[in-house]
Amino acid sequence: MTAVGATYRKHAKLMGNQFEFTVVASDETWANQKIEEAIAEVKRIEKMLTTFGDFSQTNQINAKAGIESVPVDKEVFDLIERSLRISALTQGAFDITYGSIDKSLWNFDKNMTSLPDPLTAKATVRLINFRNVILDKERHSVFLTEKGMRIGFGGIGKGYAADRAKQVMVDAGVNSGIVNAAGDLTVWGTQPNGEAWTVGIADPDKKELPFASLNLSNTSIATSGNYEKYVVIDGKKYSHTIDPKTGYPVQGIKSVTILCSHAEIADAMATPVMVMGIKAGIGLINQLKGIACIVVDDHNTIHTSSNINLKH
Repeated sequence: MTAVGATYRKHAKLMGNQFEFTVVASDETWANQKIEEAIAEVKRIEKMLTTFGDFSQTNQINAKAGIESVPVDKEVFDLIERSLRISALTQGAFDITYGSIDKSLWNFDKNMTSLPDPLTAKATVRLINFRNVILDKERHSVFLTEKGMRIGFGGIGKGYAADRAKQVMVDAGVNSGIVNAAGDLTVWGTQPNGEAWTVGIADPDKKELPFASLNLSNTSIATSGNYEKYVVIDGKKYSHTIDPKTGYPVQGIKSVTILCSHAEIADAMATPVMVMGIKAGIGLINQLKGIACIVVDDHNTIHTSSNINLKH
């Protein structure tokens, strides 16, 4: 294929993370306009899903936990419904009610010098239970049955936003591009020279360096790793990924990378594979169509699902 246009990029701080938008186009002004439209879409989603603004639909649901159901936009309702489906699929390893975890217990900063005792940890996850999110399809309403329950979209929101930003640009005529939502990527089309995009997978020990690369087009990829946020206590590393059943950080896996068609699903599936562990996690991925994963364990051994071929 002959080269078509050039690559235009823009960074933006959105949803508390660094986003990068890439567009292949022959006109810079047009490309930047399309990127601005994508940024506006992510800002819209952030406003709707954030837990940092009293007026977000997420916080309205949380404020009425144990009291009454809250009618929400169809978009929010559908996202919650899809989240609950993933919870059922992963037997609760993915759960949007993780917002109930006591942040003071696991703050993962330099003030944290000891682990909470197991009973306290287990008590904090008492309210995490996706089965206690009651949806009413007729009214598009959401009810959290227990007082103190909280939902949050930290495990799926960035992926959803990446998919939506891509869709906005595709609808506006962008044939090739990348949306990188802090490591949750969705790519489509090709580079200006007609070749597939090359995406590096971060080395869990040296985040800036990829340990493998993949040539991708029309694919999404997300990585969850213990290098993102962690504490070291008595020489042992504890990551910010909490097992909803124990209230303790997951052990044994350094990073999980998921590849599939939608960033939302890639984002949502990376954490539960980490929680489920190598055997169960890869076992689940192998049963699903159109999804693949790469797992790096604590000994730097690479495990992959049966449908992937890595180039080191």
